[in-house]
Amino acid sequence: MNNNLLKVALAQISPVWLNKEKTIKKIEKSILDATKENCELIVFGEALLPGYPFWLALTDGAKWNTKTNKEIHAHYVRNAITIEKGELDSICKLAKEYNIAIYLGIMERAQNRGGHSIYASLVYINQDGEIKSVHRKLQPTYDERLTWAPGDGNGLQVHPLKEFIVGGLNCWENWMPLPRTALYGLGENLHIAVWPGSDHNTKDITRFIARESRSYVISVSALMNKSDFPKDIPHYDKIINKAPDVLANGGSCIAGPDGEWIIEPVINKEGLLIETIDFNRVLEERQNFDVVGHYSRPDVTKLHINRERQSTVSFDE
Repeated sequence: MNNNLLKVALAQISPVWLNKEKTIKKIEKSILDATKENCELIVFGEALLPGYPFWLALTDGAKWNTKTNKEIHAHYVRNAITIEKGELDSICKLAKEYNIAIYLGIMERAQNRGGHSIYASLVYINQDGEIKSVHRKLQPTYDERLTWAPGDGNGLQVHPLKEFIVGGLNCWENWMPLPRTALYGLGENLHIAVWPGSDHNTKDITRFIARESRSYVISVSALMNKSDFPKDIPHYDKIINKAPDVLANGGSCIAGPDGEWIIEPVINKEGLLIETIDFNRVLEERQNFDVVGHYSRPDVTKLHINRERQSTVSFDE
């Protein structure tokens, strides 16, 4: 086994929208397909399980106190994932059985925050099937704030994978220089960026982060077409009435540590994108620039991180 090399799979798929059981089955199929190709890491898009809240832009999502948005939101919460109840156990079992690491974007129904608010969380499952970090998106973007809660710094973690150190951020968090720096400072050299979809998100920032960090950057997006909305969701007719034919076209891609494309953004194609990456290229590109190493000045600028998991209440037993 060559520890320098890592075979990765980018799972550019659509969810079974707002249906967690059926979406989990689809995720499991992608994992099994990746194992047939001997992949060692598979990445899924932001909020894939059970899907991105596209309805907010289609049903006057910011209109106050409407029955429509309350009922869709309630359905969304019911289909969010409570990790403590074992709802990712089947996925963890596959990771362990096939020795494959997983980055998965979920909507998390967090018990330590009361169990009613939901967070866009990026879950890392290692090759032993253990959940090693759950990163709750620090700042939901624009209309996402109408249904997602803001997270905390607890999930700003990195993980060893062969010779690589992997870390990840959700969607527009990747534009936030300080969370990126937090991961760089932990030794990250393989950056995972997950998105709800579309190459307009991935085509610029993927190469920029790679060039800034001298790391590999894997961007993975989901797909979503108008025809993907299940007819049994609440207020289907209102959602479908204003929906464009394509809501998320993918755009999954990989940039190398020199900022050049390894896989250019792939649009409107469902399935796995597979590539083998070589860790030695990281060392080559760090020779002339290392953003938290020889090309940094911690005596002048330094970042402080709060990684405490936030909760409204604490108890002394």
